[in-house]
Amino acid sequence: MTTQPATRSYASGTADVPLLGDTIGENLDRAARSHPDRDALVECATGRRWTYRQLVEDVDALALGLLDLGIDRGDRVGIWAPNCAEWTLTQYATAKIGAVLVTVNPAYRSHELEYVLNQAGIRLLVAAERFRTSDYAAMIEEVRPRCAELERVVLIGSGGWDGLLATGRQADPAALAERQTALAPDDPINIQYTSGTTGFPKGATLSHHNILNNGYFVGELCGYTEQDRICIPVPFYHCFGMVMGNLAATSHGACAVIPAPAFDPAATLAAVAAESCTSLYGVPTMFIAELAVPDFDSYDLSSLRTGIMAGSPCPVEVMKQVIERMGMTEVSICYGMTETSPVSTQTRADDSIERRVSTVGRVGPHLEVKVVDPATGRTVPRGEPGELCTRGYSVMLGYWGEPDKTAEAVDAARWMHTGDLAVMDRDGYLSITGRIKDMVIRGGENLYPREIEEFLHTHPDVLDVQVIGVPDAKYGEELMAWVRMREGAEPLTAEAVRAYCEGRLARFKIPRYVHVVEEFPMTVTGKIRKVEMRETAVRLLAEE
Repeated sequence: MTTQPATRSYASGTADVPLLGDTIGENLDRAARSHPDRDALVECATGRRWTYRQLVEDVDALALGLLDLGIDRGDRVGIWAPNCAEWTLTQYATAKIGAVLVTVNPAYRSHELEYVLNQAGIRLLVAAERFRTSDYAAMIEEVRPRCAELERVVLIGSGGWDGLLATGRQADPAALAERQTALAPDDPINIQYTSGTTGFPKGATLSHHNILNNGYFVGELCGYTEQDRICIPVPFYHCFGMVMGNLAATSHGACAVIPAPAFDPAATLAAVAAESCTSLYGVPTMFIAELAVPDFDSYDLSSLRTGIMAGSPCPVEVMKQVIERMGMTEVSICYGMTETSPVSTQTRADDSIERRVSTVGRVGPHLEVKVVDPATGRTVPRGEPGELCTRGYSVMLGYWGEPDKTAEAVDAARWMHTGDLAVMDRDGYLSITGRIKDMVIRGGENLYPREIEEFLHTHPDVLDVQVIGVPDAKYGEELMAWVRMREGAEPLTAEAVRAYCEGRLARFKIPRYVHVVEEFPMTVTGKIRKVEMRETAVRLLAEE
């Protein structure tokens, strides 16, 4: 039986607004001309603030300082630091001179740092001296002899950093203007390393066109104007912070607010209240932590209108609390991946509550999505699960220096294969049901952890839950639920979970094992490391 096109799981995003055709530097300059005296950047930890005029002055000074060091178009400049104003200045300064900014995960240790420095061929590394337990300066010195292309290191807050800005302030601005006119929107401008939950991470290479447009259209769907103030507790090193945060802000003349160097739930709520933020970002675990702050009700969050929840599937119960208790009535769910700049689908402000708690929205403007059978590549009928693919301006240029891995992810027709399982409904809304590799096959039944997690979130004592598959001699795989309990609640047993599920969930979907934990193993961007969970689970079961 053939499927008619109208019933296939395919959708394209229409838009009245055309794609932006400029570079990031040109776009920032335009915002500064339109809104010179509006707040552009606020760093709550230090109290520092920049208007758009001041931000461009400092960005240009840093850009000219980098030109003085001989940084050329296409050279790789690394940034290794927690969220801070200097991170943002470096992001825009490198864009203005056409250098490729390589964002280094703040959680990396020396082995991972060495890999990225060499794999990307970084010439200059801008880094914090230290943060929390990480002595960045010491790790850099440890690996530096083995990184032949690394010529210079500039530590934020040091004399080297101050000297770079001072040099730029005395330089002829004509040199920067000349460089900017030589740049093209399709130039590579950013390398972002995927989380690396297994093996070495891959460097997704993104252009001005990729990330500027993605930030802009994400902001459009959030209804941003120059009146908005966006609280960004998510890391800048990832697309969530630097694209959906910084670029969405500057492309609309809005203000980016940095609540703290790293995520702190109380500091985030305090920043929203103090800066009258209209928008708040986070992965679901961040919102869960904010809602659990003991004096949550003492923070004035009345300015909040919208925000974005993304990075991992959002539990329905959490989404409802964000809308009801935080007042984020227009909160948006975004779905995407680093390789797609990152957002492919997004809920809209006028979507029903049900749509916004049960789907990741519809395809974004100027993009295409489809759901295919992973085995045949054929587009499946709407309502059937398959692998989500996306195509359009957002798809990366490729993995840096790895054409074979690029070919595995992006097919000949430029469709990015996400590895995520999805279902598209008749109206084009997508639900993510899990990762292809996370699907559990128990006795021939295909089980999707997301469905079971959503149900267990309704248990009154459960704060958060993740479900994984573990080896089983009889069924091939069995289900294990990792559970975080609410404060004061008694740890759940497998028997208690079974009793709660009995009669409400098909018997084969009820987890056989339950493991209560304080925290889940996670990447710095808030993605659950299910591979690590499985390894731990296998070890725990072997010990029983």
